Amino acid sequence: MAQLIVMPKFGLTMTEGTIGSWNVAVGDTIAEGDILCEIETDKLTNEFESPKAGVLLKIIEGDGATVTCLEPIAIIGEANEDISGLSGGATPQAAAEAAPVEVTVRSETPAKTAGGRINASPLAKKLAKEKGIDLALITGTGAKGSITVDDVNNYTPVAEADLKISVSPVAKKMAEASGLDLSSMAGDGRIMKKDVEAQLTASAEAPPETIRLKGMRKTIAKRMSESWSISPRVTYTRPVDATAMKEFRAKLKPEFDKRGLKLSFNHIIMKVCAQTLLEYPHLNGSLVDDTLTLHPHAHIGLAIGLDSGLLVPNVKNCDRKSLAQIAAETEKLIADAKAGCTQMDDLVGGTFTLTNLGAYGITSFSPIINQPELAILGIDAMVDTPVVIGSQITIRPMMNLSLTADHRIIDGMLAAQFLQRIGEYLENPSLLLV
Repeated sequence: MAQLIVMPKFGLTMTEGTIGSWNVAVGDTIAEGDILCEIETDKLTNEFESPKAGVLLKIIEGDGATVTCLEPIAIIGEANEDISGLSGGATPQAAAEAAPVEVTVRSETPAKTAGGRINASPLAKKLAKEKGIDLALITGTGAKGSITVDDVNNYTPVAEADLKISVSPVAKKMAEASGLDLSSMAGDGRIMKKDVEAQLTASAEAPPETIRLKGMRKTIAKRMSESWSISPRVTYTRPVDATAMKEFRAKLKPEFDKRGLKLSFNHIIMKVCAQTLLEYPHLNGSLVDDTLTLHPHAHIGLAIGLDSGLLVPNVKNCDRKSLAQIAAETEKLIADAKAGCTQMDDLVGGTFTLTNLGAYGITSFSPIINQPELAILGIDAMVDTPVVIGSQITIRPMMNLSLTADHRIIDGMLAAQFLQRIGEYLENPSLLLV
C-alpha cells in the first residue's frame, strides 16, 4: 500500500528542513534503510533513510525545497499503484510513522570515498554487476555525482576506439567547456580534473572556479549575515596573565591522565566562564524579538573548525559539572564533529560560546555572536611577554581575551566587569573552590 513519506523531525527543536538532493529517482526500487535524500538543517546535512521498502512513485518536493516537519515530500508504494487517493497533506498514520527519532548526522558526503572508490547506490552497483558494466565508465547524475539505477540503465557502451582515452566525468566537462583536445593528453592513466587544470593553466586559459554555496557553508553564511545585522556588537579585549592557569593545568594533568582524560586550557576556561556567567546572568541570556530570557544554567558551546565550516556543539549545564566532566564531554563533542556524527540536540540550546584561534597565533579578533545568544568569548594566543611586576621586568605568558557583546543588553561597563572577573579566576584558579 502506498505511503506518504514526510519531512522527518531530527531533534526536538527542528521545525523545517531543506532537501539538498534526492539520491533516488521516480521508478527506482527502494529497500528499507536506503538513503532517499539529503536534508539540510541547522549547519548539518542529514541522510534520510527510507522507512519502508517499495517503489518511489512520486517526488512531491524537489531539490532545494524547504518543507515543514511532517509535511509530505514523496510517495512510496508498489509498482504502478494508483496514488490518486493520497492527499497533499500528511495523514495521521504517516505523521506517526515519521515521529521524532534519534539519528546520526553527517557533514556533506564526498562524491568518492577516501580510497577513490566510485560512489554508486547499492541498487546501481547490483544492476551494473548483473549487466557486466564497469561503473568507472558511467557518468553519475545523482547527488554529488553518485551513480543511480537510471544511469546504469541508460548507459550505452562506446566504440572500442573511443575507450583509448580514459577521462573522469568532471575532467571531460571542463575540457569540453574550454575547447581542450583530450587526445593531446592521452596516456596510460585516467585523465582527471587536476590534469585538465594543469593543462589549462599552462595555456593561460584556466577558467575561474565557481562554487555554489550549499549545506553547512550556505547556512553559516546566512547565520553570520543575520547576526551582523541584528546585533549592535562591541568587542572588548583584555590581557590575562596565564601563569597560574598553566600551573593549575600542570598539577591536574597527572590525575586526568590516570582517568584517560585530556585537560586543555579550553576546558578550564569553560569552567571559569560557567561560574562567571552565574555571577553576571545577563551575559548568559538570549534575546528574541523583545523578549529577554535569562537562563538558569550555562550551556557553553565551543566552535569546532571543520573543512566544511564551523560547528558549535555545547556542553549542557557546565555550571553544575566538574572540570573532569566538562573535559570528557567536550572531547566527545569534538570527536563526534570530526567523525561527522554530531547529534542535532548537541547544537541547540547554547547560552554562551567560546572560540579559540590561539593555535594560529592570533592575538586579537572580533568573533561574531552566535544568535540568539548575547555574547561570545574569543581566546587568543598565549605569548611570552615582558611585563612589569612591582619594579621588576619579567617574562610572563600573556593571553588576550576578546569578548563580543550585544550592546542592546550588555553595556560597556557590564562587559568590562565580566571580563575582569574571568581574568581574576584565570589568574587565581583556586577561587573556583570558594
